[in-house]
Amino acid sequence: MKNFDWTAFTKRIAVRSTLQKIYEAWSTAANLETWFLERVLFTNEQGEQLGPLERVADGMRYEWYWYLDNNPMKGEIISANGTDFLQFSFEGPSVVDVRLSTQDEYVIIELRHHSIPQDDHSRQYIRLGCSNGWAFYLHNLKSVYEGGIDLRNKDPRLGVMINN
Repeated sequence: MKNFDWTAFTKRIAVRSTLQKIYEAWSTAANLETWFLERVLFTNEQGEQLGPLERVADGMRYEWYWYLDNNPMKGEIISANGTDFLQFSFEGPSVVDVRLSTQDEYVIIELRHHSIPQDDHSRQYIRLGCSNGWAFYLHNLKSVYEGGIDLRNKDPRLGVMINN
């Protein structure tokens, strides 16, 4: 484990879709709710809430609500270019970059989670936990956009699982 990078990781996946659809999957509340979160609130710099299909922009804030968890994750959209790149804070000081590119009929999503603090809690819950979480949610995005099937557990009777 001497050479293991605790500060960052990258995940890549190919989704058969268009660049515009996948960018909107990441940049609008309504679309994030189809594959990632139970509820999404974006606010602009004046504190006004965006509509469900309005795209985020640099400096906007978010509150993200997961299924089976009433506590929101709060953060900031650091950069959103409107086409193929988003960057946002995640789990406090860490940062997520989402880069989109096309290859044939696919959109390649490259997610880089970096600037992860080096305390034991961050190593366990952000570096290791988020790595597993992002792998699931990227697969769910692919499932939703290619086949229409949402793989998330939304049933509170079942409790916390790898898919919620």
